[in-house]
Amino acid sequence: MRSSFLPFALPDIDQHEIDQVVEALKSNWITTGPKTKAFEKAFARILNVQHAVALNSCTAAMHLALDAAGIQSGDEVITSTYTFAATAEVIRYFDAKPVLVDVCASDFNIDPQKIESVISSKTKAIIPVHIGGLAAEMEVIEQLAGQHQLAIIEDAAHAFPAKYKNRWIGQIGDAACFSFYATKPITTGEGGMLITNREDWADRCRIMSLHGISQDAWKRYTAEGSWYYEIIAPGYKYNFTDVAAGLGLAQLRKAESMRKRRQQISFQYTEAFKDEDTLQIPYDRKDCLHAWHLYMLRLNLDQLRIDRARFAEEMKNRNIGISVHFIPLHLHPYYKNTYGYQADDFPVAYREYQREISLPIYSKMQNQDVDDVIDVVLDIARKYKR
Repeated sequence: MRSSFLPFALPDIDQHEIDQVVEALKSNWITTGPKTKAFEKAFARILNVQHAVALNSCTAAMHLALDAAGIQSGDEVITSTYTFAATAEVIRYFDAKPVLVDVCASDFNIDPQKIESVISSKTKAIIPVHIGGLAAEMEVIEQLAGQHQLAIIEDAAHAFPAKYKNRWIGQIGDAACFSFYATKPITTGEGGMLITNREDWADRCRIMSLHGISQDAWKRYTAEGSWYYEIIAPGYKYNFTDVAAGLGLAQLRKAESMRKRRQQISFQYTEAFKDEDTLQIPYDRKDCLHAWHLYMLRLNLDQLRIDRARFAEEMKNRNIGISVHFIPLHLHPYYKNTYGYQADDFPVAYREYQREISLPIYSKMQNQDVDDVIDVVLDIARKYKR
């Protein structure tokens, strides 16, 4: 057994990140400034989109995207029940209704065949979630959105860099929202990015990200700026910082190498687990580029004498950190109490949630770490096999 605990996730930070942050600190420009603008331009260039707006979280990005889409009280926005709290809570910020949809058993992504039946005259947008870094089935979603004149806002918190067929995630919808939280494929500690090819959306999001002040408010304290500003809408405090942008610029330089390392780890896991009856390996599409933010293993509980909770406890006791992604939204008290959901209203999400366990998969993992995870998973699976 390992002598030390293997964390579920660790950021991949080296001297380049440190140098960039120190450079920002020495510049005396530590809030939104030139490094933030450079980070936005670099991010947009990589994904080949027109506009990128750096923000203090992916949650902020989704909130501003819905604002740009014109969501109002009483509107409906379709999304998956199998996601983190942020995806639906931003809909509630507008007193709009999140309309939840079940997922595909194969990959945890929203089931496109179940979307059309919940579209109503109140529906204004769809938020597909690219779970774990694997793209949702966007062609069907695009078709439905086009037929019903709905905005598409991609929750791409897990999906950088990732592709749906030959297109980068972020090139497909009206906007896409990425997360740079500490555990994400690239990190700035906290932070997010909204990208879009719609100039009107980008302009609106920039204004609303800083108190609704007219554009280029960040230049007020430069030689080219002016003390005068105008508030054109009641905005928010969602702006990004140059200290965080320093981290982001360094992370972008190695984003693809980090993805390849995660992919390599996924291959090692899959090779080790593919023939074990007690385990189901994650689904991967050959026509998509998986970001491998998560390795979402599933337990075949009918083949085991223990449940997921005991399996997770066994792994922790053997010094392997794990997580579970996600507790479906309709199981949480707020959504149950507000909308009257029952566990079996979304049977696929409920069933798959009960047997999912996320394994460590990050670029700082050494081969011995990967081997340790494999050994522990197989040992537990075989020890408790029926």
